[in-house]
Amino acid sequence: MSDGAGCVPGAPGEGDRQTVVVIGGGFTGAVVAHQLARRAPARFRIVVVEPRSALGGGVAYSTADPAHRINVPASRMSFVPSDPCHFERWLKADGALVEDPEAVTPDGRAFPRRQVFGRYAAETMEPYLLAGAIEHRRDRAVSVDRSADGGCVVHLAGGEAVAASFVVLAATHPAPAAPAAFDAVLGDPRLIPDTQDRAALDALSPDARLLIVGTGLTMADIVASLERRGHRGPIVAVSRRGLLSRGHADRPGEFGAFDRQPARTALELLVRIRRTVEAAGASDIPWQHVLDAARNQGRALWTALPESERRKVVRRLRTFWDVHRFRVAPQVEAAIARLRASGQLEVFAGEPVSARAGVEGLEVAIRRRRGATETVAFDAVALATGPAHRGICDADPLMRRLAAAGLVTSDRLRLGVATDELSRALGPDGAPSGLIWIAGPLARATFGELMGLPEVARHAEFVACETLRAADAAFQVEVRAVA
Repeated sequence: MSDGAGCVPGAPGEGDRQTVVVIGGGFTGAVVAHQLARRAPARFRIVVVEPRSALGGGVAYSTADPAHRINVPASRMSFVPSDPCHFERWLKADGALVEDPEAVTPDGRAFPRRQVFGRYAAETMEPYLLAGAIEHRRDRAVSVDRSADGGCVVHLAGGEAVAASFVVLAATHPAPAAPAAFDAVLGDPRLIPDTQDRAALDALSPDARLLIVGTGLTMADIVASLERRGHRGPIVAVSRRGLLSRGHADRPGEFGAFDRQPARTALELLVRIRRTVEAAGASDIPWQHVLDAARNQGRALWTALPESERRKVVRRLRTFWDVHRFRVAPQVEAAIARLRASGQLEVFAGEPVSARAGVEGLEVAIRRRRGATETVAFDAVALATGPAHRGICDADPLMRRLAAAGLVTSDRLRLGVATDELSRALGPDGAPSGLIWIAGPLARATFGELMGLPEVARHAEFVACETLRAADAAFQVEVRAVA
């Protein structure tokens, strides 16, 4: 994908501006809006609907917790896909690393606090907001209706209705869904369903006995945050397989060419990756280089798999992929290691099967993997099971209304929303309306890996380009009709 305003030839003049409404102003939505504004100045009226005060931060980078760090080295993080060093240059000029010497590892890599990346994203967007090239509505979208002119109207919670030619849906991180085991204690203040709510952790007693359901990156954030606060109570983390997110290699690199005659089955892909890891190890190359090669070739690998094989990847391999692909920052990895070594943190494979409110806490029955079921009382239970993408078209109010209107539908893999190869949302009939584009993780069923920031940024750029092409095509049709 090229950079600059040349993405779409023959762009119409300012008098023919169309409106693009981007729903969700976290990282994904902000990159879409930024790319539209950069590539086609004055071509669009760009409206971003986001309740937060700043654009670009979203759930991940709006956190003010100093223990929360980016999980990818700064050298691989960028708001501008065509400029991979964009954040790294900003970081050096800003001086944030001077104020946070712990951010830099002995080998020179930088893992700054996430709020720093959020500030960088907001500052990148600021010139476009001040110039009026991008408008920020601090509100929530509640519904989208088709309009008589072939476009649509986006209705906001505050009562405003914004007429749009196109909508980009970039609201990608719904809160975790509570496992059925906790149905009996839903609403109990000792159950923390959304750990992004810092107040919930603030309310914990330093001696509280805490159960964390999930052992991935969210769990790692919780543990690092609690250690920084001086938490003294025991912490138990449980997931079905008890797998922790792995750490980074001591040097960057890639090893492996999986997109040459890509695998046609999940088993073949797994075997090829394992054999490549073995070959890499024989040459003293870290396994992370193999996974990074597979990640960067991910689109070709995913599209080569039939749907039945994609389903196998999701059901059988996804957990293992996630813990190797989505790595933890070295500072957070060290915090987990310290608490495990001291015995304060216990991590094991198992599954909560029931919970009830007891006098001494929430009594949770946990079935250990290949073991007995035991009931343990905790002062609090935190859910760290990740965003509930699987049922988003049923659980999220906006998505539910879009589905009822026939504008979106869940994908068959239940990873998010069904899209075509251009990332246009598909209706229940399998056809795109041409009104709504999906940017970010909700489009994973079509595009494969879309959870890591570099992949999300590239996909957001792709969606911006496709929106421009659609607008140009519509304009050319209008011109021919008038002629």
